Amino acid sequence: MRSKYRLGIDAGGTFTDFILARANGDVQIFKVLSTPTEPTKAIRNGLALISDETGLSAAEIVSQSDLCINGTTVGLNALITHTGAKTGLIATRGHEDSIEIRLGHKEDGYRYDPEYPPATMLVPRHLRKGVNERVISDGSVRTALSEEDVRDACRYFISEGVESVAISFVWSVLHPEHEMRAAEIVREMMPDVRLTIGSRLYPQVREYTRTSTAIVNAYLAPILQRYVEGVDAYFRELGSKHPVRYFQSNGGLALGKVVADQSVYAINSGPASAPQAALDVGAPWDEKNIITCDMGGTSFDITLTKDGKANVNKNIDFLRYRIGIPMIQVETLGAGGGSIGWIDEMGLMQMGPQSAGSEPGPACYGQGGERPTTTDANLVLGYLNADGLVGGRLPLDIEQSRSAIKTNLADPLGLSVEKAAYGMFTIVNNNMVNAIRRVSVERGYDPRDFVLMGAGGATGAHITALAREMGISKVLISKLASGLCAYGQIISDVKYNYMAPAPLRLQGAEAAQTLDGLFNGLEARGRADLEGDGFSESDISIHRTLDMRYVGQVHECTVEIGPFEVTEATLEDIKAAFHTRHSELYTYDEPHNAVEVVNVESAITGHVDKPQRMMIAAGNGAASALKTHREMVFRADGRTQKTPVYDGAALGAGDVLHGPAVIEEVTTTIVVEPGWTVNLHKTGTYVLTADIAATRTAPAHELAEA
Repeated sequence: MRSKYRLGIDAGGTFTDFILARANGDVQIFKVLSTPTEPTKAIRNGLALISDETGLSAAEIVSQSDLCINGTTVGLNALITHTGAKTGLIATRGHEDSIEIRLGHKEDGYRYDPEYPPATMLVPRHLRKGVNERVISDGSVRTALSEEDVRDACRYFISEGVESVAISFVWSVLHPEHEMRAAEIVREMMPDVRLTIGSRLYPQVREYTRTSTAIVNAYLAPILQRYVEGVDAYFRELGSKHPVRYFQSNGGLALGKVVADQSVYAINSGPASAPQAALDVGAPWDEKNIITCDMGGTSFDITLTKDGKANVNKNIDFLRYRIGIPMIQVETLGAGGGSIGWIDEMGLMQMGPQSAGSEPGPACYGQGGERPTTTDANLVLGYLNADGLVGGRLPLDIEQSRSAIKTNLADPLGLSVEKAAYGMFTIVNNNMVNAIRRVSVERGYDPRDFVLMGAGGATGAHITALAREMGISKVLISKLASGLCAYGQIISDVKYNYMAPAPLRLQGAEAAQTLDGLFNGLEARGRADLEGDGFSESDISIHRTLDMRYVGQVHECTVEIGPFEVTEATLEDIKAAFHTRHSELYTYDEPHNAVEVVNVESAITGHVDKPQRMMIAAGNGAASALKTHREMVFRADGRTQKTPVYDGAALGAGDVLHGPAVIEEVTTTIVVEPGWTVNLHKTGTYVLTADIAATRTAPAHELAEA
């Protein structure tokens, strides 16, 4: 670190987390309620809270920070709620409906469901304008661009109050001149509109993916622009000497201007930093196979790292919209602390995906919420302290929780309030376990080969139950767990992705020369951008990938290669890497078949100095941190048992305790089920271990008696 501080901000749907790292290794976490209708307000509130607790003014912190980093759900929320900008599309005539045709099928899992409704179009039909122009697959022009058609589209967009325009033509990646000329006309006639050019944003073969990605970007661009401008202006007022960095879905940082122009990269920026944080927390044990679970107030996010690498997806359907750019794979479901319990038409209890969010929040918040939530269940079960969350700044009303559960669930189902609460707890856990299986078992990974990492303020109450169900015997929970994604941001690097189409067969000197030239050109751009951002050559690294397939195949797979010179000889190495990857994915390869490349990509990273690792003092034994005992429920029959509650702030390195127990940190609560042992490591990480052979098949009521 070059300055006194580094500040990370992660804005979630319910809470906004702040991590303040000092040059001496001291790391503090702060948490405030998010303000979805006015996102920058939560940042102001958070800095005010930091000032109150540290005695440092917001100006002192910001002006003496080498990096201020922001991860935001602004784009994600706009996409979920369909509150993005009014967007128009200019497409090749006859291809205006490609985003609605969607390659002729629905998403996986619903392909053959006639009742599954079509996705809501971000650009309605009347705002999709076709223009005469046609480029064919060899890059030659069959039909010249009709500039008057583009002008007609602009006139209509002006009359309709369009805020953002996407341009995407067929085969534009091989001949971008038509899109560039159309863009000049749009800028001339609509100077204030946000403009997305498909061949520049996503210069890859596949028209539907490119068009859909451009539309999503255009839909979010005005929202992200206003957000970035507001945050940047506020930090300049506070005397920031360095521009604010924003976290991207690709796992790297970027300047605000880049995020505003390439808003699609900011969709899932918050949870995308979890793998980086998890690897850092797991480093003392050399843990590289980690499943990270982040349960906040609104959602439950899962990421997976195998052999120290996070899963990265491209060309996926995210919230029903095809997005081509690389994104850290994040499995998300509506299972947060605010997830609402309800009874379906079959008379069965369900949890989520509807959420009470932060406004009005769970019934126990006392802000007008009347529906029972996961947080209400955890309070009734005794896991949460009724004195309040976030160090008591958010008091909880247990009677409101009991009333909400009794009225909406317990009485209609003929259950006691405790049994209903335990049912809620069990159902939401099952929902989360199913999601963990989707990123592990369904992708060929055995979860028992992984460590489970707790992140988010609400995960600690569920983590041992989740591990038990998955057969995982080791859990890591950092004292920074509730702000783990914000922590991941302050230890992350600047990263940009550069792409190019490369439809060619892998054979001969000409193919090798073409590939080498493409990579060198992309990487020259990347180096120039990072050097302009203050990085030296020694701080820059390159990661190359190619989208490849056997000739005649419809779909390709992504293959990683090193940043070596591409020659006829190294073409054989590239083909061998493809055969290996194809076999890993599909269990077979065809080494005698011809191989072709479709697209190439270089990820250029500028490495940032990392703050010192947090260290804590030695403890005086767990008994010295015992706060009280509370009646808690660990069994389906609703019976309670007296359970010790420990003050996490009073626990130190080397302290050991056994479940059942609860550890109360300022921003999270850790529920330790019977059969688990906890050891607090000197890096501030709780290491939870269990005899899974005994707990894997034992029902909850037997665990309570263990």
